[in-house]
Amino acid sequence: MPVTASIVLYHNNILELEKVIKSVLNTQKNIKLYLIDNSQLDTLRFFEDKDSRISYFHNAKNIGFGAAHNIAIEKAININSEYHIVVNPDIYYHEDIISPMLDYMRENPDIGMMMPEVLNIDGTVQFLPKLLPSPFRLLIRKLKWPKKIYEKIINKYELRFVEKGKQYFAPILSGCFTVFSLKALKEVGFYDDNYFLYFEDWDLSRRMQHKYKTLYYPLVSVYHGYDSGANKSYKLLKIYVKSAIKYFNKWGWFFDRQRSIINKKTLAQFK
Repeated sequence: MPVTASIVLYHNNILELEKVIKSVLNTQKNIKLYLIDNSQLDTLRFFEDKDSRISYFHNAKNIGFGAAHNIAIEKAININSEYHIVVNPDIYYHEDIISPMLDYMRENPDIGMMMPEVLNIDGTVQFLPKLLPSPFRLLIRKLKWPKKIYEKIINKYELRFVEKGKQYFAPILSGCFTVFSLKALKEVGFYDDNYFLYFEDWDLSRRMQHKYKTLYYPLVSVYHGYDSGANKSYKLLKIYVKSAIKYFNKWGWFFDRQRSIINKKTLAQFK
């Protein structure tokens, strides 16, 4: 069966796109890559002519991160793909990391979703697997104040205390590079289109771990040019807040018994 992957585009830097496309296609697996373009113009269509494994689809408007990836997921299911990989356009790596991740998932069919270790460009680790958030944790994380409270909370919430290279299950995995079992996605549902940007990966992680395991797999790594746009742009901050409200309206604000149970189960792995 083919393996599929998707990258959502929006007025991207061509050199950056070339790096991520080269990385994704660098695998021994039979892979099909979907480029879903939310840009107004289809100036990035020429990538389709560079490799027969690439298919380009132009939306002509920005429909959002999750909705665009859902188009690719539907197409993956239609060609009977077994696994689908969601990749950010600011990701790159040098080795075939797809093959070992898929081999591991095939050996462990109870895993519905997994992500690799994600590194900053300088090689330091990005702490992307997380516990389920509370409004208070998110607020402290954004403010980074008071410093002592922030450091204590962030160390636990982002699982920073876990030794580097340790494989574990986390209730939230980042959407910057995610491998999905399509069988699992068909059961729990795709990305929720109600999130334009931010929290769609958290929402899907939470739904996924009710039926399947969500695994952090640091035996392979990718580089991620993390920009933290919501901390620099007022427009993106407004989108972030809007998505956070949707998330907590859906899952519960201050009283979320399920959140407490899941987080305790996660932390129990490290005792």
